Amino acid sequence: MSFIVAIDGPAGSGKGTITEILSKELGLVNIGSGSAYRCVALATIKAGIKLKEKEKIIDLLDKIKIEFKMEDGKDIVYLDGEDVSSRIRENDVAKIVSPISSIKEVRFKLNDIFRKCAEGKKVIMEGRDIGTYVFPNADVKLYFDATPEERARRRFEQNKQSGIEMSYEDVLANIIARDKNDMEKEIGALKQADDAVYIESTNMSIEEQAEVAKKIILEKLGK
Repeated sequence: MSFIVAIDGPAGSGKGTITEILSKELGLVNIGSGSAYRCVALATIKAGIKLKEKEKIIDLLDKIKIEFKMEDGKDIVYLDGEDVSSRIRENDVAKIVSPISSIKEVRFKLNDIFRKCAEGKKVIMEGRDIGTYVFPNADVKLYFDATPEERARRRFEQNKQSGIEMSYEDVLANIIARDKNDMEKEIGALKQADDAVYIESTNMSIEEQAEVAKKIILEKLGK
């Protein structure tokens, strides 16, 4: 029987980090949408399909098999039975992920793949529309949020650690623009599900956020 945790929230809310923590601590399979798009990109490369051949890329999704598994405490991504967890991070794949992810038919088909991946498993997934569209019947729905200023501060600190030079003001402007864009998207718009638990994390550490989420999930599991 499936058990699904859906985590949504705006950029910089910490949802990605929290999902990774909960996946490992609770043994939940992390269905990564970004990794799935990278698998499609890799399959496109392997098939020798060009980006302009949109219909061939769309048809490709009916022929490939994407799987997410938790093995020895690690999230593993499989494409047609092959572990591609490292391969999908290489430059040739990264270069074509964005244009492939912009094809709406690819998004629709991947949502079906995500649902199949979750069948009979305990899974967790984060994004913009996981609780509203991908898994509307999820067992647990969490929506993480924080003020734009706090989310910008977090992203600014991450950038510094990664050696990315960008002023706090520019990061904040990007966060505000990203929020507007995400909320106004025709497909997959950022929106809190009516039955999602809202977690305001402005004054919380990542560890505190993860602990709150963990308690909610364990209660639902009856533990």
